[in-house]
Amino acid sequence: MAFDPARPVFYLCPDWLPMAGPGRPSLDPATWEEVGRTAEATPEEMQRVLDAANRAQAAWKRRDAKSRAKLLHDLAHRIETADHRPGAILMSREMGKPYPEAIGEIANCAQVFRYYAEMARDEAGKVAGTTQVGSFQHVRYEPCGVSVHIMPFNFPVLLLCWSVAASLAAGNACVIKPAPATTLCTLDFMKHFCGLPEGLVSCLPGGAALAEALITSPQTHAVAFTGSVAAGRAVGAAAGRAMKPAVIEAGGSDPMIVCDSAPLEIAAAGAVTAAFHMSGQVCTSAERLYVFDGIHDAFVAEFVHQTLRLRIGNGLARSEIGPLVSEAARARVMRLVDDAVAKGARVETGGRIPPDQPKGWFYEPTILTGCREDMALFSEECFGPVAAIVRVASLEEAIERANASPFGLGASVFTTRLDEAMEAADRLEAGMVWVNNPLIDNEALPFGGWKASGLGRELGRQGLDAFRRSKMVVIDHRPALQDWWYPYPDDWFLDGGGRKTT
Repeated sequence: MAFDPARPVFYLCPDWLPMAGPGRPSLDPATWEEVGRTAEATPEEMQRVLDAANRAQAAWKRRDAKSRAKLLHDLAHRIETADHRPGAILMSREMGKPYPEAIGEIANCAQVFRYYAEMARDEAGKVAGTTQVGSFQHVRYEPCGVSVHIMPFNFPVLLLCWSVAASLAAGNACVIKPAPATTLCTLDFMKHFCGLPEGLVSCLPGGAALAEALITSPQTHAVAFTGSVAAGRAVGAAAGRAMKPAVIEAGGSDPMIVCDSAPLEIAAAGAVTAAFHMSGQVCTSAERLYVFDGIHDAFVAEFVHQTLRLRIGNGLARSEIGPLVSEAARARVMRLVDDAVAKGARVETGGRIPPDQPKGWFYEPTILTGCREDMALFSEECFGPVAAIVRVASLEEAIERANASPFGLGASVFTTRLDEAMEAADRLEAGMVWVNNPLIDNEALPFGGWKASGLGRELGRQGLDAFRRSKMVVIDHRPALQDWWYPYPDDWFLDGGGRKTT
């Protein structure tokens, strides 16, 4: 059947199937209008998907790497040649993302399938120098089995592709649990997977209960998760109890350092994007800004000036700032801003619901100065359009205060001095550091965080290894007795003089 947002379905390659559970409306966060309907997968639907995935994976892992790569290149070609406008409109309506970002996200999905298709062909093991003459000793990499992919709402299809591409290339089957807030656009994107073997990829709508059931099922073997720190801890604990490998990208509160050598207009423009991109609902958003004392006031003025140029509105209109994804998301942002103001922070701009947007979960891009680490903004994930600025005297102070956080996903620096760039890159406690160019990713480099911001890595060689198991293999082609096998000679024992080791 063709995908219809008005009908609750799940996806089991190559088709969408009707769901048994009661449907519930999915609402546009900008207009509160119904976009479509979804349902929670039943245990029977989950079992059907897992049975199909395990059957498909048994055949998929036996395919040669070249054949698997061809199917992944064909998948990439379908994405590259498709009309993404309907999918982008649906994504924008479902979760509020501005249309240019929605269509850009979908269009950028193809390359990661091509990357992993070839990496899996090129890197399947290693031959080691032998420890014994006549022995062939090597390591090979094999798939885990069926991987579970628990997805966030902010980049519902791009982040899906990061881990699914690696898992498929490694020889696994994939079961996707989309975020409830972006189930419809994820199900729509599944059309690109229809050329893969039956049952190899599936998409099951549901919430936390379904996620836990998928993680703990004996029919799944690896987990990929992107979401909040609290949910990441729960996923990690569940996977750990089952001794399943898990990649956990858990976000946090990224710092940005603005040095006095930085060009103010460029640093302010970078801060606007790093802090307010997708209304701050990005795991690598710059939430804590440490600005050198000598340029603090001038930077704040330029930052405010550029922020005021941003347009707020429906994602399908001419706007850079769409709504937050839900009422609960906006309430959290408002609570954190209120806490900061109560503790002495000054609102330079924003800090309110836009007066001309009475409907929808909108919140103005907000810049706070006079911020301190005892404010809740510094210990909680804001995930909204709020930038908290701290005045610092030096790079040393900026790095120390940036590192004084339970989180460590990414960190940004603006400077024109090479020594400052190198010092910051060396000492910042984060999985990724950007100098003068925040938020960039590269499918050939690992993406992930330190500390509470996650475990494991997506992308790069590490992203592929997350879905493979190593197997050491030792082959002696000519059977022969070994001098260390039982029974030991008498002169090896202590009363016979003892085994000689040199």
